This record gives sequence, C-alpha cells and structure tokens, in this order.
Amino acid sequence: MNLNLTGKTAIVCGSTQGIGKAAAIELATLGATVTLIARDEEKLKQTIRELPTIHASHNYLVADFSDPETLRKKITDFVAGTHVHILINNTGGPPAGLAIEAQPDDFLKAFTNHLICSQILVQAVVPTMKLEKFGRIVNVISTSVKIPIKGLGVSNTIRGAVANWAKTLSVELGPFGITVNNVLPGSTLTGRLESLLKTNAGKFGKSYEEVRQDMIKEIPAGRIAEPHEVAAAIAFLASPAASYINGINLPVDGGRTGSL
Repeated sequence: MNLNLTGKTAIVCGSTQGIGKAAAIELATLGATVTLIARDEEKLKQTIRELPTIHASHNYLVADFSDPETLRKKITDFVAGTHVHILINNTGGPPAGLAIEAQPDDFLKAFTNHLICSQILVQAVVPTMKLEKFGRIVNVISTSVKIPIKGLGVSNTIRGAVANWAKTLSVELGPFGITVNNVLPGSTLTGRLESLLKTNAGKFGKSYEEVRQDMIKEIPAGRIAEPHEVAAAIAFLASPAASYINGINLPVDGGRTGSL
C-alpha cells in the first residue's frame, strides 16, 4: 500500500494543537512538506520544531479565519511559488449552545470560519492540483453531519453545510485526480472537548469526571480517542493509496454514531 508522501506539499489548518497538529505530524512522518496555518505565531514556531524532517523542511502562515481577505492574500502569495498537493481544512468548532438561542451573527461568524475560508483555500490550491493531476482535500468536521449533537446548534448547522459543499466539490474535482473527503471525529482528547465537558458539567450540576464517564458509556470502544488516531485517517485519505475514495464522510468515533 502506497502511503508515501515524499515530494508532496501539504497545508494543514488549525495545526498548533489537537487533531490539526496530530495530522501535521502524521503527514510529515509520511514524507510531506507541511505548511502550518494558525493564528498564534509562537505556537506555530513550536509546532514546526516538533515535525519530523525526514525528507523535507516545513514552514507556516499566520492567519486568522475571522479575516478572510487577509487569508486570501496570504494563500495567494504562497501558492504563487508552490505546488500544493494536500489541503487539510480544520477549524475549531463554534461555542456550544441551543440553535434557538443563537444570534444571526453567531451563524455568520461560523459560516465564515468554516466554509468561506475553506472555499478561499480550495480555490487557491486547486489550480496546481490540476496541473499535478493529484490532489487531496480533507475536511475535519464532526459526526454531527450524520446525527446532530444536542447543545451544538450552530455547529450542527454549519458542519452540515460544509459536508454538502465538500460532496459537491468531490463531483466537480474528481475528473482531475482530486479527491474531497470529510473526516468526522467523535469524542477526541482536545481542548475543544475539555471545554464542552466543563460546560456540560456546570449545566447539569455534575463533576467533570462524571460528565466524562457519561460520554464514554456511549462509545462502544469504551474510551475517548487520541488525536493521532483521527490523524491516521486523515493521512490515509491524503495518501496515494486512497485515490479511489472520493466524496465520503468517514466517522472516526469508536462506533458511537448511531447511523450507517
């Protein structure tokens, strides 16, 4: 099975922590040259030092997804001198809360962060992917695109939009050797999960550990995932071995999602 990414260039968003960082490490381990994108330059510098440099050196772009036009300029300048083969779209989820209580601006902000910025990145990298006749776009979303998660009203809404956008792109870009797939993480040991557990603990008058154990009881695997386990799925979909997998939603959730 060909998992070799030597000679390939990857962009990984949200790559200074959690699943994004784990994905960057996995891609670099397989030989890719990785460009990290995140807001905090100091964290980007630290993450660069943690990436394997087996076949390549790595770099980063400082960008805030709340500012799409600045992101557009930076990615346009970057691709002017680089052929990008792999794009990992990964952005921290919107705050928890009921959909009925969300303000219109909450939806607009989430739509900008998760879909508009992803569209800007895709439009920037696809021309070189077409030239190379090789492209992998992997969007890290959520199992909520299959079954909405209680208490995540804005996230459920926007994640569903991203999933349908990605499916549409997979049809449009498939003829050019470009695949577009979504990875749907379940409960994973990230800062985002810790925040949700703390919120639920306060809401239901339980301890953090009680809420954590309640979550684990719903997972057939009997545990919460490590970020590297989700990253392995991302890296596989980015590899040459996954050339005929296109337009899918892949749950990486220990069997928790109760749908096919």
